[in-house]
Amino acid sequence: MATVMNKQVLLRDYVTGFANESDLVITSTNVDLRVPKGSLTALVKNLYLSCDPYMRNRMRRPDPLSPATAQSFTPGMPISGLGVSKVIDSGHPDYREGDLLWGAVGWEEYSVITPIPNLHFKIHHTNFPLSYYTGLLGMPGMTAYVGFYEICSPKKGEAVFVSAASGAVGQLVGQFAKMMGCYVVGSAGSKEKVDLLKNKFGFDDAFNYKEVHNLVAALKRCFPQGIDIYFENVGGKMLDAVILNMRPHGRIAACGMISQYNLQNPEGVYGLSLITYKRIRIEGFNCFDYFHKYSEFLEFVVPYVREGKITYVEDVAEGLESAPAALVGLFHGKNVGKQLVVVSRDLE
Repeated sequence: MATVMNKQVLLRDYVTGFANESDLVITSTNVDLRVPKGSLTALVKNLYLSCDPYMRNRMRRPDPLSPATAQSFTPGMPISGLGVSKVIDSGHPDYREGDLLWGAVGWEEYSVITPIPNLHFKIHHTNFPLSYYTGLLGMPGMTAYVGFYEICSPKKGEAVFVSAASGAVGQLVGQFAKMMGCYVVGSAGSKEKVDLLKNKFGFDDAFNYKEVHNLVAALKRCFPQGIDIYFENVGGKMLDAVILNMRPHGRIAACGMISQYNLQNPEGVYGLSLITYKRIRIEGFNCFDYFHKYSEFLEFVVPYVREGKITYVEDVAEGLESAPAALVGLFHGKNVGKQLVVVSRDLE
């Protein structure tokens, strides 16, 4: 049976505090190019890997009191995430050699997977860049779709605030909100990102949170009548400031809190009593609970993408060797748009 070298990204050890590139190790092993006869597995060649903030929690030591660490990576083993892949060999009845798919894979050049419904998806729309399945047409796109339409229950004319708005999810939430006729403001961490929000994604306004001394006042300036919907990606001080600026019966979709993932002692939120007086609904969600609606999402979004009505920006790192820096860079705001890693552009 033929074998090839398989480069991998391993977790050196559980991480406390801010993750560093040195916490991830590049190594190589060998992999067979055929799956065992009678197996229901598939050998896939990974083309693109998705860098996502939730992966930081998987670098923590498992804690029985924290659901966030329930699927922690194992030190000394390849980390895993979502990626776009091509089937090299398969014993699974739903996948054949040459099929393209996206879903859960190892951070390596080749992965042996057991395809699972609603965790692995065959790619049928191949007329779009395959990298889009790490973002716009993949999990981040589903997250924006579910979080905005299902959790936030938006209405035309409402005021929407999106934090981390130039990222993989935020850039889509803002565009979905504009398509509904909402007033949309986003926050980001650089002038370049703020310009993207206003000039490329069509946000009504945006600000650089790093240059704002008073978040409450900044939000009051942008939303003199208050905020109806907040798409939460940041947490901490930003969430506190938003609650003070929310209108009665406002909705907060808690997608993530990236400002807290590297802290040993997460920041408290001090204005929570206002959710009672203002009748604010805060709901956390995980898009993995909604993957049964993936086909519905594609029916919604594909026509907009095809017609050029949705814009998507990617930040592309080349080669598996660049993966540690790309992932760690997320937590320092180094990415502009959806961060992904190209493992191979070779479809052969």
